[in-house]
Amino acid sequence: MAGGPTAGPGAATGTSPGPGPGPKPAKPPKPGTPSTPGEPGKPSSPKPGGGGGGKPTPPPGKPAPPPTPPALKLSAPQRAPADKRWCERVTVEFRNTGGSPARSGTVTFATHIIGALGVDWATIRTSQSLPAPIAGGSTRSETYTVCVESWRVPLGMRVETQDVSAVWE
Repeated sequence: MAGGPTAGPGAATGTSPGPGPGPKPAKPPKPGTPSTPGEPGKPSSPKPGGGGGGKPTPPPGKPAPPPTPPALKLSAPQRAPADKRWCERVTVEFRNTGGSPARSGTVTFATHIIGALGVDWATIRTSQSLPAPIAGGSTRSETYTVCVESWRVPLGMRVETQDVSAVWE
């Protein structure tokens, strides 16, 4: 052995070797093989106690648009006689085409007082509360008893609720 030690694989080169050979390079996965936790570029499974359970968080970007405000569409009033000649049973369908619920509001009825010969003598407006809440995208039907003062409807006259409107929040 003339000439001293030679540097070769595994030979000492003046630095102290580590606790063993270096890490082995990762082999690329074969197509169709499921990924394993910790693999580069792949999500790892949550660790116990790490709070990773539940719904995944959406990727950052545009926030979800706020829901659209409530928008009620009312059907034509469906009339039926009541037990008194100055009252009427009126059914109205409320359709909320908005994205938020209509939480409160008022329904206004325009009741016409019709004479014996068909003459429209007066229009009386009365209000009642909206059947709230009405969820966004849903329909709700409500029947109201609509009355005017009895002295406004003498014998031989009748009432007709012809128009319905509503305001809501």
